[in-house]
Amino acid sequence: MTEQATTTPVPLLVDAVGVGKLLGIGRTSVFSLLSAGRLPPPVLKAGRIVRWSVEELRAWCSAGAPSADVWRTMRENRQ
Repeated sequence: MTEQATTTPVPLLVDAVGVGKLLGIGRTSVFSLLSAGRLPPPVLKAGRIVRWSVEELRAWCSAGAPSADVWRTMRENRQ
């Protein structure tokens, strides 16, 4: 019998708690960074539901975590 690896799927979108876990900060700090323009904007906002793309957050971190304005310009220039 072969062993089957059990893996936890990586979510495509995360809420503020998930963003905090990825960045090592708390939920309140996530919204503080967002308000200060230091975090990319969420990709989904529907009422009280707010979600960020894990892929975008990883790319943003790899780019040095620039301000939201600089990140937007970087993304536009890449496309």
